[in-house]
Amino acid sequence: MQSILTVFRSWSSFGLLWLLYCCSPNPTEAKRMQGFALGTSYNILYVAELSEEEAQQGLDSLLYLLNKSLSTYLPESDISKINRGDSTIVVDKHFRKVFEKATEVWKATAGHFDPTVGALVNAYGFGPERSINIVSKEQRDSLLSLTGWQKVGLSPNQTVAKAAPNIYIDFNALAKGYVVDQVGDFLHRKGAADYMVEIGGEIVAKGNSPKSQKAWKIAIDDPRQGEERRFLQTLLLQDQALASSGNYRKYWVDSVTAQRYVHSINPLTGSAHKTNILSTSVKAPDCMTADAWATALMVLPLDEGQALIQNQPNIEALWTLADGDDFLVLTSENW
Repeated sequence: MQSILTVFRSWSSFGLLWLLYCCSPNPTEAKRMQGFALGTSYNILYVAELSEEEAQQGLDSLLYLLNKSLSTYLPESDISKINRGDSTIVVDKHFRKVFEKATEVWKATAGHFDPTVGALVNAYGFGPERSINIVSKEQRDSLLSLTGWQKVGLSPNQTVAKAAPNIYIDFNALAKGYVVDQVGDFLHRKGAADYMVEIGGEIVAKGNSPKSQKAWKIAIDDPRQGEERRFLQTLLLQDQALASSGNYRKYWVDSVTAQRYVHSINPLTGSAHKTNILSTSVKAPDCMTADAWATALMVLPLDEGQALIQNQPNIEALWTLADGDDFLVLTSENW
């Protein structure tokens, strides 16, 4: 089972969040699970009668089911079969929930968040290969015919209908957040009122930290990391989730202005545009929502992203921007 649990990768290959609680001595009442899954590390703290062995078994079983449904890295997962053109797969409740959230954020961002953009990302070299490529207009137009969440739907019998069989669906921009939520729900069902689940930097925190009897203390990494780890900001998290997205380690410097930029792909035009948004962090009631919006805000122009977040109830955001050789931090009003 372990080989299966480690293949579900995240949209971002690094975590921007750090649980300060993990740097403290083990609390007397909390139980802890640590390990590797979904291609990254996890830290889980909870207070319940549930034994660590039983919790680990429940976690492994849950991750197995979620991988089988949503992992594009498993050839025999439901989403992989659907991506190969199989229109007979009846999707499970996990696939449906992620699909519905993707549709919600796609609509809210006017298409800037789009799970079908993967073919364009790979073509430009921003995928696993990480080699910048020049994409011709003909290539771009061809790939745009396979891009657009409006070209994908769920039929009444819970199969996925695509406008073209080779449209590629990738939920990695929000699936890790969904996994975090599901682990939290599992702990809640087992009697845990106070818990923290962190997988690859995505976090959901409920109740209080058993050490302080206050909200959980979380830190966001400073992009200007040296030999010693530094934090950009610390905050308290209670009955909320926090997720980050970013590529501040994959920027380029304009030879004329010396300004740092990263490239983002606009799924509406198929074009790569430069942006000085290096990372985003989002607080939301659940981690899947936070994860999706953190990705969307990396693509949206800053002013548009700020305006959208202002009108989203219970969602707050932080942006890290390149400012010459330095960094600028902006937050939404109630961050």
